[in-house]
Amino acid sequence: MFDIAWSELLVILVVALVVVGPKDLPRLMRTAGQWAGRARAMADQFRRSFDDMARQSELEELRAEVNKLQQQSPLAEIEAAAYDFTEKPLVESNIEEVGAAPPKFDTPEPPSVPPPTESATPAETTTPAPPPQTTTT
Repeated sequence: MFDIAWSELLVILVVALVVVGPKDLPRLMRTAGQWAGRARAMADQFRRSFDDMARQSELEELRAEVNKLQQQSPLAEIEAAAYDFTEKPLVESNIEEVGAAPPKFDTPEPPSVPPPTESATPAETTTPAPPPQTTTT
């Protein structure tokens, strides 16, 4: 940043020691360190505020793009078409005006199962055994 070499820094320290004196040099260094700390804090605050402004502008751009996509959404067109469809029926007459009732469908009859007879014993109503299975080797 300032591009100061070690030899130049050593010369500055020797001149400060001669000009200020060894007695006041620690106080001078402390004051210089405080100023450097304040300068770093200001630079950091400036950088953070700049980053925040950049993030804000990016968010605004993203919001604008999302709003644009929502307005151009095919779903919005489909929903609008479905809304129009529910508002306007295809046939604008009802059954009373036509004079016909909906067709009646025949209900299927359940299959007829003969009721069990009272004379049958449990031994007579058993199911036959399955045929034996043959295996080939």
